[in-house]
Amino acid sequence: MERSTIVRVHDGLHARPATRFVKLAKGFESDIELIKMDKSVSAKSSVKLMLLGVKENEEVTVRATGADEIEAIEALIGYLEDPHAGTADEASAEARAAEPAAPVKSTVASADTIIPGTRKIRGVAASEGFAIGPAFGFFPAEIKQENRLLSQDEISAEAGRLTQAFATVQRRMDASLDATDLAESDRGIIAALKDIACDDELTRAAEALVKDGMDAVSAVIGATSRIAADFASMDDPYLNARADDVNAVGRQICLALLGQDDANLDAIPSGAILIADDIGAWDLARAPLNRIAGVICGHGGATSHVAIIARAHGIPAALGLGPSIHDLQEVKTIALDGNSGDVFPDPDQSTADRFHAQIGAEETERQALKAYKNIIPKRADGTIIEIAANLGSLEEIETAQEAGAMGVGLFRTELLFMRHIHLPSEDLQTETYMKLATAFAPDPVIVRTLDIGGDKPISGIDFPDEENPFLGWRGIRMCLDRPDVFKPQLRALLRAAVHGNIKVMLPMVSDIGEVRATRRLIDECAAELAVEGKDHRQFDLGVMVETPAAVMIAPMLAKEVAFFSIGTNDLTQYIMAADRLNPTVAKLNDVTHPAVMAAIELTTKAGVDAGIMVGMCGEAAGRVDLIPAFVKMGLTELSMSPSSIQRAKKCVSELALG
Repeated sequence: MERSTIVRVHDGLHARPATRFVKLAKGFESDIELIKMDKSVSAKSSVKLMLLGVKENEEVTVRATGADEIEAIEALIGYLEDPHAGTADEASAEARAAEPAAPVKSTVASADTIIPGTRKIRGVAASEGFAIGPAFGFFPAEIKQENRLLSQDEISAEAGRLTQAFATVQRRMDASLDATDLAESDRGIIAALKDIACDDELTRAAEALVKDGMDAVSAVIGATSRIAADFASMDDPYLNARADDVNAVGRQICLALLGQDDANLDAIPSGAILIADDIGAWDLARAPLNRIAGVICGHGGATSHVAIIARAHGIPAALGLGPSIHDLQEVKTIALDGNSGDVFPDPDQSTADRFHAQIGAEETERQALKAYKNIIPKRADGTIIEIAANLGSLEEIETAQEAGAMGVGLFRTELLFMRHIHLPSEDLQTETYMKLATAFAPDPVIVRTLDIGGDKPISGIDFPDEENPFLGWRGIRMCLDRPDVFKPQLRALLRAAVHGNIKVMLPMVSDIGEVRATRRLIDECAAELAVEGKDHRQFDLGVMVETPAAVMIAPMLAKEVAFFSIGTNDLTQYIMAADRLNPTVAKLNDVTHPAVMAAIELTTKAGVDAGIMVGMCGEAAGRVDLIPAFVKMGLTELSMSPSSIQRAKKCVSELALG
């Protein structure tokens, strides 16, 4: 059985997405292949999968053969078609880690980049920010091939040593993953490295060389070098960066074979600038990151795992300095500009003063934004503007609370459904919604009912083949047709409402009849719970305004519901008749287009006239350039990524002062 699709995973199947895809594939008994053009590879091998070079918006085919082939196809296609599919905590952690990245020019420094007089070396700007501090060189000894020819009698024992070395590295990585103080973004990176260490492509290549009479250390270096070269030759920067990961894993295996421990960063002093020719992501993730002020490497780029770790922890970084990195081995002090990739060895006083001033300004801005964590922003007339968080899983609660979220403006329940092989039970859903409500009580938590369609299927629901699933059987349309799916969710929400301020929002509403039909189901569920003697409480019911139809009948809808929440992502694509996942019409997906802004204003006016709350939960809600217009229209709730909350609070507060 096989099925083709367009890949919607952000930036394609590079390291961590490939790891999650393989993990999902290994959960099925069937033999599974991923096919791109005329090449096919096993979907259960991370290395082979990454070397296939699958990019976002490319067409691929998933082929499965076996007892559970139907389930395998559905699950894997579902992952490829939804950028947020897979294990929710890993996906959200990856998104948070990658979010600060900005497009950078991958320029490799060379000797001629040292500017006379200023002593400046330019690398790749990999993580923004400024740093100045003592240089800490990290240049572990190179492991060289032994080039020892084995006798026939030695091969079996050497193969055993190799197997043991792979197992040792895997155990060490498992121990790192078990650490309780490991950030989720770092955990995902280490999991991807472990997947390389476990991959059949690498283990079999090394084993074959040993069986041909090569010593184990040379075999590992040879196998990893060949695979790394394959990655390095590809035209995708994410895949190029995986060459460093393969070499880093190979080094760890060689050290295990030699019975040696690698050099570590435990001795790095607080405030130091780390300088290395190359550093493995595993080494950096386990380092005392709170003591590292900046990172400078000869290898790597903006898409490498070292860069991702640095961005996730707010550490400025310049990578890809090439041979110029060795000019820094004897340097005492380093000034680093992560915004440009500029490195200043032993800076003069004026340069040092400039960096200290820039660092001070950055810290001032950070601290100034932190001051808004507990601020309750208001309009000039005293009306509170709720700044809430968009969440997809319970794992994101702490991040939202640390940012100062005034509740949750959008909880995407589809991730709860997609992370389980079977439909989640009513009790499991109740527990999830209860924990969410309790965490933010008494602030409101808006839970969106299941928003699943043919573009992102889940196990337990058979979706028809549709020419355009975005305009098909999805959201409230599917839920009303499947009360066996919808009622357990409504019952769970009624039960969870006892524990906090839960509100419920219906997606893809186009007709008043859909709201009324949902109310009848809610009443039916409440009556059943009463008979069963289960505690429950009614909740406010609202709609997500994202279809042109909902905009046009907004005055009528406002009489039926307790609130509106404008979903700008889908509303923009429907108003502009432009698929937001199609890069060829990307320029049309502009929320600032007069047609989209007019739709937002019409919706807001209808809600304000009816006396109901009007909020927004699309990406535009966090844009400080648009917040003044939204507040002026009458929106009183804005829900966004936690990283945007403090800046949005500042923006609203300054509006009141102005």
